[in-house]
Amino acid sequence: MGFIPLDELDVIARNRYEAVIMASRRSRQLNAIRLAKLSILTKENAEVIEIDGRKVTAIALEDCIEGRVRYKTEKNGEESADS
Repeated sequence: MGFIPLDELDVIARNRYEAVIMASRRSRQLNAIRLAKLSILTKENAEVIEIDGRKVTAIALEDCIEGRVRYKTEKNGEESADS
């Protein structure tokens, strides 16, 4: 996925700012997973460990648009109605 239209970001959350928060949190999760995989990577297990070469922000936005990420508000703990 190369270009993500801003209209799609408005659909996944109540507003663009909420969508950015969702994507940034998911990016941090993906980056932590990637760093953990890299820390255990050796020449012997290079074929076994799979690391996605795409940017974590692109993967996170794709996850948000496809509905694999939900946003919960801190105030009441309920999921956003639009996601």
